[in-house]
Amino acid sequence: MENHLSNPLGYEPLPKLLRSFAVPSVIAMLVSSLYNIVDQIFIGQGVGYLGNAATNVAYPLTTICLAIALLIGIGSASRFSLSLGAGEPEQAARVVGNAIAMMAVLGILYALLVELFLHPLLLAFGATPDVMPYAIEYTRITALGMPLLIVTNAMSNLARADGSPKYSMTCMLVGAVINTILDPIFIFVFHQGVAGAALATVIGQFFSFLLAVRYAFRFQHINLRREHLRLSLSESLQTASLGMSSSLNQVAITFVQIVINNSLTHYGASSIYGTDIPLAACGIVMKTNAILLAVVIGISQGSQPIIGFNYGAKQYDRVRGIYRLAIGCNLVVSLVGFLLFQFCPRQIISIFGSGNALYFEFAVRFMRIFLFMVLVNGVQMLSSSFFSAIGKPVKGLVLSMTRQVLFLIPLLLLLPILMGGIDGILFAGPVADTMAFLTTVCLVSREMKRIRGLEAQNAG
Repeated sequence: MENHLSNPLGYEPLPKLLRSFAVPSVIAMLVSSLYNIVDQIFIGQGVGYLGNAATNVAYPLTTICLAIALLIGIGSASRFSLSLGAGEPEQAARVVGNAIAMMAVLGILYALLVELFLHPLLLAFGATPDVMPYAIEYTRITALGMPLLIVTNAMSNLARADGSPKYSMTCMLVGAVINTILDPIFIFVFHQGVAGAALATVIGQFFSFLLAVRYAFRFQHINLRREHLRLSLSESLQTASLGMSSSLNQVAITFVQIVINNSLTHYGASSIYGTDIPLAACGIVMKTNAILLAVVIGISQGSQPIIGFNYGAKQYDRVRGIYRLAIGCNLVVSLVGFLLFQFCPRQIISIFGSGNALYFEFAVRFMRIFLFMVLVNGVQMLSSSFFSAIGKPVKGLVLSMTRQVLFLIPLLLLLPILMGGIDGILFAGPVADTMAFLTTVCLVSREMKRIRGLEAQNAG
């Protein structure tokens, strides 16, 4: 009792807690997504839609990078919160030290693999002959910043779990501001094209990285010592088990992007749109949706330390309360996104540069149809994070896989055949979202029933 009464996560009002943790987290996630959005806008204006197609082809490499960051960041933050809630600060310190070692090893290894196998990777991601030179030029540079991105994102999750959501937000904000300032300078003043956009991104990531590393020396609730900073297989596996659902959700997004890119070029070749228009339009629609998802993920990440701490402290009424509150916020945000995607698609797409009539026709249809069920899409993502926060990685993993792997990828392969072409790709999105939502409702309802039982036992 003394432990959770001494930590605000255990006693402050839930709306106040969610606001203080989720708002900086949302801003941090929005800033993270802006790295790619800003590049897309300036490249569209300064290079053209082939440049946009190139960043779309390169985007799966970034999502894999974020998957590694989430594996470490969400997993270690979940264990950190559970350990603090259970009154075990020394174990929490070991979790953090091992996480920092994981960031360094996996970050460097991933960057090396990207540089070594870049051409076949971009080919697999759907690069056409016209797009490939831009994609290689862009990715050769952004790969250098991927270890920095892993450290920044993972440390941001730990800072948030330690009760410093504003510091977490600042880490991301600094890099994005620098990137936004440098993008037009490198593209329009120095005429460096996609290479300039990539260089601006890496410079921004470097300054975010410096701030993230600085937090390792200022944790509030643990005393991090040098002996904690070592790689342990058992600690790494436990961290990975809790971060797996969020990580695999990002990996699944990568596979979806690969399937969509290749399907669009295949079916686009036999349509009036050709191969490059669907590829460029898809990149814009996906990255626009990424802004909405950044808010949803920010709410989810903001609720995670509150859920994890109170579950570890056996305050189950607060666990249920914060989940309900987070779902309510998610639905409000998703409703705003739905209205914008349905009623203002052309205005949104125009932000990313110009194109011919066929380009806008396809991009508008893609946005309206593919994102039609966006209202309930975030429920699955938030619930997956909820299961990870309470130490149920298997259920979190199942929910992570539902929308992307179990439903969307098969539908992307099947519906174009049944519907006779490219329209099947568009309709796969809302069908998969509906099926994932229904699955989520079933799993969460059962878990909440179990938690109410635990609450009754504690009261008895």
